[in-house]
Amino acid sequence: MKIFRFLGNEILLGTLIALLSVFTAVASYQGAMADSEQNKFEILGMQSLNDGNAEYLTANQEIIQDYTYFDNWYLNVDERPDIAEYYQSSFSQPLIDAMARNPDVVFDDQYYNEMYALPTELFDESDVNFELGSQWDERGDQLQLVMLLMALGLAFAAWAALLREESNLRLVFAALALITLAFGLMTYMQVPVVV
Repeated sequence: MKIFRFLGNEILLGTLIALLSVFTAVASYQGAMADSEQNKFEILGMQSLNDGNAEYLTANQEIIQDYTYFDNWYLNVDERPDIAEYYQSSFSQPLIDAMARNPDVVFDDQYYNEMYALPTELFDESDVNFELGSQWDERGDQLQLVMLLMALGLAFAAWAALLREESNLRLVFAALALITLAFGLMTYMQVPVVV
């Protein structure tokens, strides 16, 4: 045990307490910031999802209108062209484009893709935000683990500092403080970075 007596040195224990305190505070602060970012991206994700749902319903209504206008146009185009022209003037631009592409297959995939473009974009944006929120959540969880390890090491170092210099238990607590510091630093180096 004599070769481990340096672990009981007041300067080493003071340095351990200082380092562990600083790393505990850093991990705590970064964890709080990660939680804030997670919250921000989850709110953005929910906002995009809600907006996407509203736009999806709007697109459905516009498609129903296009179907109604097209049916009325089709029923009147030969016998009452003036009424047909009225309905045709109410067609959406995607319906006009679809008729220009192929008058026999008006409601094609491209028509639906154009009508649902905005809600699809918002749903994609929502997915991206939720994924970023999940990444920040994982980062925050890892930082909480780092904080736990550093706080545990701090407790070991504090207990070691309270014991007499001749005590073997002081050496054990000092060694545990060093081990948790090393393990905490290794865990900190593995905390995922959000990009």
